[in-house]
Amino acid sequence: MHMTEDDITRHIIDSLGGGQFVVADDNTFFFHGADNKFPFATIVTKDDDFDSASKLNRLGVFRLNVGVGKETFRALFGEPDEASIANVDYAALDTLMPHPMYGKMHWVSVINPSSKTFEKVKPLLTEARSLAAARDKSK
Repeated sequence: MHMTEDDITRHIIDSLGGGQFVVADDNTFFFHGADNKFPFATIVTKDDDFDSASKLNRLGVFRLNVGVGKETFRALFGEPDEASIANVDYAALDTLMPHPMYGKMHWVSVINPSSKTFEKVKPLLTEARSLAAARDKSK
């Protein structure tokens, strides 16, 4: 069974508490606090001129993006260098992968995750939120 955008949004809001989300141009941005400057996760629903590697213009396709820590990213994918992110099929469904544009900044993504894959993403969401909270406290 695949998760829907609503399922994922509900999980993030219910389990992570506080924070908020903003929907803009059919994309959803999840923020730890009220500043709305840097989301810790996003759901993107369509390609644009800047980011089209995931082929999100396919019917019913969306991509969940999560900003994780450097160590977590390395444990999943190795160093975020040109070689490690060049051979990724960014249009693959239900596959955890480096983000096509922000992999170098330790973002990961998954297109239309199944319930099983989403279980692997849940701790990544928790980490992303914690990192966002730590950034807010250091300001």
